[in-house]
Amino acid sequence: MGHDVSWAEQEFAGAKVGDARLAKRLIKLADRMGNAPSASIPGACNGRAETQAAYRLFDQARSDKRGLGWDDVLEPHMARTEARMAEHPVVLSVQDTTELDFNGQEIDGLGSLSFEAQRGMYLHPTYVVTPQRLPLGIVDAWMWARPLDTLESRRWVEGYQRQAELAGKLPGTRIVYVADREGDMLELMQTAHAQGCPADYLLRAQHNRCLPQGGKLWPTVLAAVPLGDIEFTLPGRANRPTRQVRQTLHAKVVELPDSCGGTIPVTCLIARETEVPQGQKSIEWRLLTNRKVVTLEDAAQLIDWYRCRWEIEILFHVLKNGCRVEALQLGEIKKLEMAVVIYLVVAWRLAHLMRLGRVYPDLPASAVFDQTEWQAAWLLAEKTPPRQIPTVREVIRRIAMLGGFLTRKGDGEPGVKTLWQGFTRLSSFVKGIEHMRTIHAL
Repeated sequence: MGHDVSWAEQEFAGAKVGDARLAKRLIKLADRMGNAPSASIPGACNGRAETQAAYRLFDQARSDKRGLGWDDVLEPHMARTEARMAEHPVVLSVQDTTELDFNGQEIDGLGSLSFEAQRGMYLHPTYVVTPQRLPLGIVDAWMWARPLDTLESRRWVEGYQRQAELAGKLPGTRIVYVADREGDMLELMQTAHAQGCPADYLLRAQHNRCLPQGGKLWPTVLAAVPLGDIEFTLPGRANRPTRQVRQTLHAKVVELPDSCGGTIPVTCLIARETEVPQGQKSIEWRLLTNRKVVTLEDAAQLIDWYRCRWEIEILFHVLKNGCRVEALQLGEIKKLEMAVVIYLVVAWRLAHLMRLGRVYPDLPASAVFDQTEWQAAWLLAEKTPPRQIPTVREVIRRIAMLGGFLTRKGDGEPGVKTLWQGFTRLSSFVKGIEHMRTIHAL
């Protein structure tokens, strides 16, 4: 990202929203929302006039106005994501579904969620990350409310088909489609093999299928000679501490029945934890892929790629808790969808910045932030900004410190929560600086 234009202009310029005035309004609104992700829309906007303009933009989604779709708003970001994908030899296209709960709010067009009494909608993006876990953006998405005319499971197969089409446009990039248990669908694997697997797939297995030669899938794979062991650190969650995991890896090519009298060759990889700590649940992953696994290094690479699926959980966490999308009150689902996709890009940006400071720590801050932003991070902490342009890592740590990051020896790098909290504080300060400059310019 360059510093000559804002991040919002880079991600939303060219959106087909009707006219140049609305396009400028979209960019300004995205910029405000990105700089104050946790604020309400009025809180993020700079005054009453900007707030009213924001709501007029969302009104354009109504059928009696322009009938703008959320995909019109998201299209420029998806194109930018494709361009970023082209810069990498391998990318992981991660898919998953999350519920957005708007229970108790008066919003037309919502449907039931997991429980009939809950009201809301579903979001299913395709989130692209590198094997180093740097998020590149959103390249595809579905949003819907129940009841739905078509099978919800179709999104997984269609998701692969769209990545296969994209692979044709990016010959220098190998796309790996990564999905959790819901993606373990015979139709998806059939589709991939029928097309020659233009995009790889890596699916977490849900079904212990019967094999044509007899026996079940998982015991057959576990009977194969182990390839060896791997070790990694499993990050902690609310109900689980951070801990070391050691897994033994087994892999075998099997023929799965294709329900049409034939078979599909698939590699099944099972990673089974050994020496499980007392009181902890064993970490075991069963994966299906079109890729060949011959060596321990082949298998370990696939496990690393599957573990990158956690990045989409971080995206959902930022969207719901950092951007607080479930607090939006926009009256009808079409307007709500437009706001959600803007916040989806905001959530990507926060996750991208967090990882950028880890993957490319020495990148100059001018590649990402404008001068006012990075200098304000020091001024707000009552520190003198450095004379030379700092690194991205230095600025991200400074912003995270505004959000509560303590920089203790054992704290590692800042997480995304302290980053969004820091941005919210920084935003108000930058607004004040810009206002003072405007007054002095008069």
